Amino acid sequence: MIRLQPISTSDLQHYKFMEELLIDSFPPEEYRQLEQLREYTDRTGNFHNNIIFDDELPVGFITYWDFDSFYYVEHFATNPALRNGGYGKRTLEYLCNYLKHPIVLEVERPVEEMAKRRISFYQRQGFTLWKKDYYQPPYKPGDDFLPMYLMVHGELDCEKDFETIKRRIHKEVYGVKDN
Repeated sequence: MIRLQPISTSDLQHYKFMEELLIDSFPPEEYRQLEQLREYTDRTGNFHNNIIFDDELPVGFITYWDFDSFYYVEHFATNPALRNGGYGKRTLEYLCNYLKHPIVLEVERPVEEMAKRRISFYQRQGFTLWKKDYYQPPYKPGDDFLPMYLMVHGELDCEKDFETIKRRIHKEVYGVKDN
């Protein structure tokens, strides 16, 4: 059975698993500096860093932000050796039932095959693609904004809610002052 277990940096074994999986699963421009991630994990109350377990087996990790009216999933990855085993689907089913507000996440635009497959995966789990220009702010100085789209699960309307959600994510997650 899938479950999420919150972690802190003092949980050395699980934190190391999460950090290694983050580095293996995402290009460097798509995650914050590891020192900053450690600080967020231990000191930011609305940031949640979790190991995904299937019974007692750690299969991946998910980080998300609680913004009261919606949740923002920042990173989600499963162990490459366990991919295509249904863990992603089961994790999202669990998350969508567990979290009581809409869920928002960023996806790469459907230019490359892997991005198209990822979008299709989220759509099969009930997420809607908002085809509105969205740019992920850089995590690190000197990096560029990345063209992305938002995907949403739950009762949010692209026309009505896009700007509010974008501003909140940019300010809280990326530290953008004005956008």
